[in-house]
Amino acid sequence: MAEFLLSAFADEGGKTIEEQIKALKDNNLTHIEPRGINGTNISDYTPEMAKELRKILDDNGIGVSAIGSPFGKINITDDFEPHFEKFKRTVENACILGTSNIRMFSFYFEDDTYAQYRDEVMARLEKFCDYSLESGIWCCHENEKGIYGDNAERCLDILTTLKGKIKGVFDPANFIQCGVDILPAYEMLKDCIEYLHIKDARKSDGFVVPCGCGDGCISELLKRFKQKQGKRFLTLEPHLKVFDGLKDLEQEGGTADVLKDNYNYSSNEEAFAVASDALHAILADI
Repeated sequence: MAEFLLSAFADEGGKTIEEQIKALKDNNLTHIEPRGINGTNISDYTPEMAKELRKILDDNGIGVSAIGSPFGKINITDDFEPHFEKFKRTVENACILGTSNIRMFSFYFEDDTYAQYRDEVMARLEKFCDYSLESGIWCCHENEKGIYGDNAERCLDILTTLKGKIKGVFDPANFIQCGVDILPAYEMLKDCIEYLHIKDARKSDGFVVPCGCGDGCISELLKRFKQKQGKRFLTLEPHLKVFDGLKDLEQEGGTADVLKDNYNYSSNEEAFAVASDALHAILADI
């Protein structure tokens, strides 16, 4: 049986590292998947900044579950080399921060050209993986709207083609927003899944809701994921309220556009706490 370790994208609980650490501690979460801190994306950190961040996290007893990077969130026709150069520095920073995981994606497409660009997707991902594995860092592919790996079949294509070089991150809300049924997708991909994102959504409108309130089958998903062995991260990604940097993470029509007129919570701290409470409640029942 797996031992669950609780992590989060704490930039949804506050902008500064101090606010993010407070959000983690207040909600009994032991790890962070750093993404945006003090207005800077983790992929733009220098090694010196990473060392400073590591000290702050260590002093507060917070571990790093993965680097919440945006790599692979460029168009498949965009120039790859500048993207790859930034990735190299992020691999160094992952080592500094003490994690063996970098979350990543499989490139946006202008239209339905998946078959045309499949080999280019695999070549780019393999280049990422080969480089990071030299430092003992795993690339962990997340399913996401609008990328090559936006459905279970193409995620499986990535994870089997690059088997032994890449791992998977399962995000139920992203699959729901792509019209994918959660439990069949999990069964298809389960042997390759390293960790889960805890984010739920409704099929009817794609709206993100606290886990257990949507169609993500979160309770059953966690029961099935619990059958794995070893320590396994559950990374909370609330997306219940617009937070600093959200718009930069998505294409037009993403969560930021849906939420901008739907402020259901008085603050990011409240939204983060609601999401955390929902996760803790489900875990208590399983």
